[in-house]
Amino acid sequence: MSLEAWMRLTLFIAVLVALGWPLGAYLANVAAGKNPGVARWLAPLERGIYRIGGVDSAREMTWKQYALALLAFQLVGVLVLYALQRLQGSLPFNPAGFAGTTPDLAFDTAISFVTNTNWQSYGGETTMSHFVQAVGLGVQNFVSAATGIAVFFALARGFQRASAATLGNFWADMVRSTVHVLLPLSVVLALALVSQGVVQTLAPAATVQLLEPTTDSAGAPVSEQTLALGPVASQVAIKQLGTNGGGFFNVNSAHPFENPTPLSNYLELLAILLLPVAACSAFGRMAVDRRQGRALLATMILIFVPLTALAIGAEERGNPKLTALGADQFASEQQSGGNLEGKEVRFGAFESALWSTATTAASNGSVNSMHDSYTPLGGLAPMVLMQLGEVVFGGVGSGLYGLVLFALVAVFLAGLMVGRTPEYLGKKIERFEVQMASLGILAPCFAVLVGTALAVSTSVGRASIQDPGVHGFSEVLYAFSSAGNNNGSAFAGLNANVPFYNVALGFAMLIARYLVALPVIAIAGTLAAKKKTPESAGTLPTHGALFVGLLVGVVLLVGALTFLPSLAIGPIVEHLQMIAGGGA
Repeated sequence: MSLEAWMRLTLFIAVLVALGWPLGAYLANVAAGKNPGVARWLAPLERGIYRIGGVDSAREMTWKQYALALLAFQLVGVLVLYALQRLQGSLPFNPAGFAGTTPDLAFDTAISFVTNTNWQSYGGETTMSHFVQAVGLGVQNFVSAATGIAVFFALARGFQRASAATLGNFWADMVRSTVHVLLPLSVVLALALVSQGVVQTLAPAATVQLLEPTTDSAGAPVSEQTLALGPVASQVAIKQLGTNGGGFFNVNSAHPFENPTPLSNYLELLAILLLPVAACSAFGRMAVDRRQGRALLATMILIFVPLTALAIGAEERGNPKLTALGADQFASEQQSGGNLEGKEVRFGAFESALWSTATTAASNGSVNSMHDSYTPLGGLAPMVLMQLGEVVFGGVGSGLYGLVLFALVAVFLAGLMVGRTPEYLGKKIERFEVQMASLGILAPCFAVLVGTALAVSTSVGRASIQDPGVHGFSEVLYAFSSAGNNNGSAFAGLNANVPFYNVALGFAMLIARYLVALPVIAIAGTLAAKKKTPESAGTLPTHGALFVGLLVGVVLLVGALTFLPSLAIGPIVEHLQMIAGGGA
């Protein structure tokens, strides 16, 4: 990795923390029911939603009621989104006349967007109408992200409260997260993106004359091109801020109508990680110890930076097989250099590789380049970031509460070493909390490995693999790593729009979302009921470098023990084949 790349990466992280950390104070105020700043102007909208929904925002819920409310809301979301897709041909704002989607695709897409995964087995501009994109997918971009924030609020209150039976109100947490956090940020970002040329319209596709007429595969002359249009800027803003990632267009944020300029690319990159950083700050404030938030953020950065450096360095070095074919991969005035296959030249190797690790670290899944075209090590880095549980920044809210599960395991291990009941933020961590934390950590691993094994061991799973050998295995492993950790990005080369993958990936997404969120809510409920334990000489400080190192070690150890064998027969073998000149 070049010195220039290190400087650019350092600057990016510095700007990210400078913007995200103070935003955490606002997020904590929203969780507390306060209306600071712009929230005062949006309070009437919040109250109106409560009146329409018949919600008493002051009525608090036990952890079981909170969990049931979450599940009921998510079930309704799946059913409504499934129906919208199936009935698409009869709904308005469908200028292209798209018919309803198939049952298996509608099932997969409904689960994908409700669980904040946004995995897409289809091309957006060739499959979904403006109505379904905006009313169906766009709404879920907001409320699925708000659901993650709500669970994070509940967990933070579990540490904050003592001898309490309730965790807050799910409906109030979700509405406040949407109205006071996601909505104003999305409006600001959407306007900024429109200024850069991102389209925002309900007009049908436009037909334009080609600047250089060409011929098609049959040799017939082609002088016109059809350009898909739609309400893109509004969709892109919330897809990045809400760590959703689903693209209006098939090539996602590589499309010039979604991401036209270096500035739009930088703004979208910051948006992907902004709220996960703010969640660390908010957690420290809600736990009444800001050092705890700094420790969690330091853990995330310590894992993120080396894997990002691996991806950027691998792509900057280029692919020796392309060099052997005569490709120029050296930096010059005409190009940025490195492996540019599958990348937009306006972004180059650095911006593409940085995006690949940011989007997979953050449970976002949007792409500005094709990960399938990366070098083996360049593709390994984003795959590992997903397989770690997407707790390195992670999704909005979900990344923070996922990392706290690892923190509970870390203090449990520390307690075993010193023969003392483990404590975290003044609460004793006992058998139930460790069991629930273990379930939340291992459930996504189960979804990834079992799904991958079924796909490569059955004829119906192998039939969709277009590339032979270890790279084909990597494509399948990446797909289930993405679905099994609610990411949504993909390697190309795997035809996932078939019943087997639509159903299998759909169930992987369900496992990854709810067998993590529900244990977190259960832990929050038991912690809220416990009394605060005063610190003593035997208490392990959880805000210093020692604990940060222990937490990093636990995250990496679980990931290595779980996925190293599968990585060894996928991208690692492919890298050895590449440098040895063997077949891929």
